[in-house]
Amino acid sequence: MSAEPHTLTELSRSLQARSVTAEAVTERCLAQIGAHDRSINAFITVLADEARAQARAADQEIASGRYRGPLHGIPISLKDLFDLRGTPTTAASRVRRSHVAARDSVVAARLRTAGAIFVGKTNLHEFALGTTNEDSAYGPVLHPLDHSRSPGGSSGGSAASVLANMAYASIGSDTGGSIRIPSAACGLVGLKPGIGEIPLDGVVPLSATLDHVGPMCRSVEDASMLHQALAGISNPAPIKARGLRGLRLGIPRPYFFELLDSDVAARFDEACERLRQASVVLEDVVIAHASDVPSIYTHIALPEAAACHAQTLESSPHDYTANVRHRLEMGRYILGEDYVRAMRGRDVVTRDVNAALDGRDGLLLPTLPVPAIKLGAATVSVNGSEEPVRSITLRLTQIFNISGHPAITLPCGTTDEGLPVGAQVVGSRTLELLSVAAALEPLMRST
Repeated sequence: MSAEPHTLTELSRSLQARSVTAEAVTERCLAQIGAHDRSINAFITVLADEARAQARAADQEIASGRYRGPLHGIPISLKDLFDLRGTPTTAASRVRRSHVAARDSVVAARLRTAGAIFVGKTNLHEFALGTTNEDSAYGPVLHPLDHSRSPGGSSGGSAASVLANMAYASIGSDTGGSIRIPSAACGLVGLKPGIGEIPLDGVVPLSATLDHVGPMCRSVEDASMLHQALAGISNPAPIKARGLRGLRLGIPRPYFFELLDSDVAARFDEACERLRQASVVLEDVVIAHASDVPSIYTHIALPEAAACHAQTLESSPHDYTANVRHRLEMGRYILGEDYVRAMRGRDVVTRDVNAALDGRDGLLLPTLPVPAIKLGAATVSVNGSEEPVRSITLRLTQIFNISGHPAITLPCGTTDEGLPVGAQVVGSRTLELLSVAAALEPLMRST
């Protein structure tokens, strides 16, 4: 595998200065796909001819002074939930094998207007209903650093495509952690913006209440540039990092730290010590009803997902993978009164998170309680306890889909086996969160 590429932001400067061409960069990404995708299975659809044409057009525009901004000429991938005109949107399912998008999703349209180049559409856990990327009509995605492990899900193909240098960034979806989980497992930056910030038009839905979309990339600066484009901000500005001295962060230890892999806990504690030495104020906080989150999440996500799939569950149930069909069928048997109670619980949890953030610049906690999980594992051992894979991987992320707060995962060192660890920062507003994350990023990355 080739050396790690520049960040999106660094590449953008080179493209603007014309010290590198979009065509050359796109060819390098396509070469990586050709050399490595057969082994890791990150892509469902590769758009080689289209990407080359886009790259040539970008170079001509930049050379003639028609520079569109920091995404112009940047090769990226899209999770295969996003409509891209003239291409299939499979959601990794045989249910949608005949679908071809007639128009761009809002996300794709905004990226196209910004001059981004689409190298392909990435593999995922079928209909985004899973955390390992194993249940896909196109086969599992393998972790680029260890092919015996999952890159996380459901946006596993997106994370793998960036880690394997097949794209400079990817756009994923996040209903319970599906951007942050694979980003943490693959050592990337992954941003779930605040609820409703990025339009979902043209995105295959899972749960209307909990769905978010956002970027997966190599730096907070990259995430900021992508977020501004996705949010429709016409004149994106570089993110300005907050000063570290006096920055106040809450650490929600009850519930969130009760099941942590020892290496994950150690890397997080080491990062906290570096922050303290930089005069960041860290204080323990409590999110009162955190232990109720899994039940609230299940009683919102599953019935909403079942409603989306009601017709095809009747007409073509065997076109689903068995595990995904089983979870969707579970959603059909959740009572309406349980759904209403869960929505009330959502309001309570949102108030709890707001209270934990009150007077603070953010919350800080691990992203994924365990390193990248072995493919095929039903459970994982955490401090001597065997925990179901789905519940342990969602444990630290799903609460912020319920509350709608923006959250970003940052690389936070590696385990003794060399597997990435992520730390999650949560805030009240996305642009302020990005400013805090940019300040924390260098110290979180230190080893």
